[in-house]
Amino acid sequence: QVQLVESGGGLVQAGGSLRLSCAASGRTIAPHDMGWFRQVPGKEREFVATIKWSAGSTYYAASMKGRFAISRDNAKATVYLQMNSLTPDDTAVYYCALKGTRFSSSSIYYTRALEYDYWGQGTQVTVSS
Repeated sequence: QVQLVESGGGLVQAGGSLRLSCAASGRTIAPHDMGWFRQVPGKEREFVATIKWSAGSTYYAASMKGRFAISRDNAKATVYLQMNSLTPDDTAVYYCALKGTRFSSSSIYYTRALEYDYWGQGTQVTVSS
């Protein structure tokens, strides 16, 4: 089994920054993609960003582009989400997710939660006004 552990969440004032980390461990698996999603109570899980594990190419939700940056460290099996210019609307539980190589394409960016195979437990991000 693959475990994903997020860290770096917390309370920050509007306009501030946070950097989330997600470390993968457990059964050896070669990620094809890793992504970040977020969720607030009563709403569906929302796509934030995704990264191709091999090439490092990235794709963002429109509302996050320019403020958030996803990156990865292959040697550490860790993906990061740098979040800048945070607003109260960014308050949510942030989840990282891993998509394996099965049924994966290098030419498609995966933005739907159901397309990912493994999930972390989530980390709370709260932005105060």
